[in-house]
Amino acid sequence: MSGIKDKVVVITGASSGIGEAAALLLAERGAKIVLGARGAERLEALAERIIKQGGEAVYVSTDVRRREDLSNLVTLACERYGKLDVFISNAGVMPISPLDELRVEDWEAMIDINMKGVLYGIAAALPVFRNQGFGHFINTASTAGHKTVPNQSVYSGTKFAVRAISEGLRQEAGSQLRVTLISPGIVQTNFTEGVTNKEIRDRLTAIRDELAMPPNAVARAIAFAIEQPDDIDVNEIVIRPTAQV
Repeated sequence: MSGIKDKVVVITGASSGIGEAAALLLAERGAKIVLGARGAERLEALAERIIKQGGEAVYVSTDVRRREDLSNLVTLACERYGKLDVFISNAGVMPISPLDELRVEDWEAMIDINMKGVLYGIAAALPVFRNQGFGHFINTASTAGHKTVPNQSVYSGTKFAVRAISEGLRQEAGSQLRVTLISPGIVQTNFTEGVTNKEIRDRLTAIRDELAMPPNAVARAIAFAIEQPDDIDVNEIVIRPTAQV
């Protein structure tokens, strides 16, 4: 089924940034939104906003580092709406730093959230998609998954991994399932709050404030991928700001 209206869409990392923008845009176009993120209060406020605007939304607190949380999110979608059309793995963190600083806990967080979170989403949604005979995975990577630069090697490594996982999934999916990778450049979100190195955080904040694209630009790319006819599979969308660093 092409188009967006009446599709059931799960979104992780839905409480802010790209996830929030995608939830609002897809709900406006008639999708039934299932919101997942760690912050329940922000999810509740977003769900209420969607409902007040005439849309449909439910939510559950979700930590993508916990496989059972992803299973609960998919179960909520199926129990509330009877199916699952699209699973958007959007949760991510970016606490970048020089490798010499040995911020191993930050490395582990990026691996657990950016990479394992995507895998846990696949583990939760893939059996449902197979049983239904349809379904669409949309995974958020980054242009850092195409090119790495100093201080971003671990973050970039997780995004290279998401690209590889997504491509492998696409090759295994067969004709009934769809897989799309979204690779944005710098986006106007709160990602700099997680950067533990102050010098790098200040530099990234300045770049973001000068050059970053709005989250809605990425949301529109997600909507474009979803609304394509069934015989068209959008493999990857790379989105860069007009001005480059």
